[in-house]
Amino acid sequence: MVAMTKRVKTFEVVFNDPTKAFYCSGDKVAGRIVVEVNEVTRVSAMKVFGVGCAKVEYAKGKQRCREEVDYLKYEAVVHLDDQPADTDGSVILRPGNKYEYMFGFELPEQGQMVSSYKGKFGFVQYYVKAVMERPSQPPQECRKNFEVEEPLDVNTPDLLSPTGGMKEKKVTCMFIPDGQVSLNAKIDRRGYCEGEEISINAKFENTCSRIVVPKAAIIAKHTYQANGRTKVFRQKLSSVRGNHIISGMCDAWQGKTIRVPKIKPSILGCNIIRVEYALMIYVHIPGSDKLILELPLVIGTVPYNGLSSRTNSMSSQDGSVSNASNSWVSLRMPSAPPSYCDVTRDVRLDQPLTPLLDDFDGDDSPIFMSTPHFTFPPPPAYSEVDEELNGNVRMLQVC
Repeated sequence: MVAMTKRVKTFEVVFNDPTKAFYCSGDKVAGRIVVEVNEVTRVSAMKVFGVGCAKVEYAKGKQRCREEVDYLKYEAVVHLDDQPADTDGSVILRPGNKYEYMFGFELPEQGQMVSSYKGKFGFVQYYVKAVMERPSQPPQECRKNFEVEEPLDVNTPDLLSPTGGMKEKKVTCMFIPDGQVSLNAKIDRRGYCEGEEISINAKFENTCSRIVVPKAAIIAKHTYQANGRTKVFRQKLSSVRGNHIISGMCDAWQGKTIRVPKIKPSILGCNIIRVEYALMIYVHIPGSDKLILELPLVIGTVPYNGLSSRTNSMSSQDGSVSNASNSWVSLRMPSAPPSYCDVTRDVRLDQPLTPLLDDFDGDDSPIFMSTPHFTFPPPPAYSEVDEELNGNVRMLQVC
């Protein structure tokens, strides 16, 4: 004859701070187990377990790949305060009363845990489980999950260093060479947090006969390992695109931004699950494979504090003093007149200049026209300039 299981009215795990979004390594997980019964019930033991594990499971053909790693193992027997117990440690619970078993334990130190995660082929999960043992009855259990988010600071020297690269691809049409497409891109740092903007500096060049389109996207790469096998799942999270580039033309991105969406931080310390991110800058080429450059990203939890920007700017100034000397000279001149020392009294354009489209470097402005009878006007008179009879001009010495 099978004994009927006596179900209790209330049996649940309640944390002391139910508004706490997540826990970190070293934090204390504390709460209580709330029990209410419908009839007189003897409880021989109340056990509490703190569990944290990473688990991977997927099918590879007929083989079932499965792997598991433990990060938290806690077990304790808790008792009721001010409640009489029998010699064997059991207590009697009566209807109409609410009983609370208190518990608390500390999470392992930093470096011994990984953040909570739920993916397509695996998860990292943490929970508190309560098991109530009763004589002549099967154990009854309940559980309550909690989130763990390990701190990952993006303000480390490695994650603050710039990263970039260059790629090129030769394009063919029916095995006949059709020019090439190239890109050169750079970002200021590798570490970001959700909501931050990634500033992209890139140059694209198209010498093939097709119209190409540059694009950028944030990519998540989920890697699962089980039974010596590896399964990779890639996901595009957000993207931006640039203008079309026709044949023989270039385009440049100067500070084009893409926002980091709401995503989980990188998971790099787990043996069976890795979550990595990358900024993929690519060029769509009709009739050919994409030209792709991937720059690794680390998504952290401690946002960028901006302190390195001043250090970088100061070091860049120190390294380019000689290049910027002319600009400093111009800044020290209080009210110097325009220089005409290199201009003769009769300056003529001996021949027309090359057309603008054939000789344009981005700094020249309007198209010049040949004016054989044009002469520059004399310089304005300034008290700081001494004019001599021979027409030469002597400039003031810069202090």
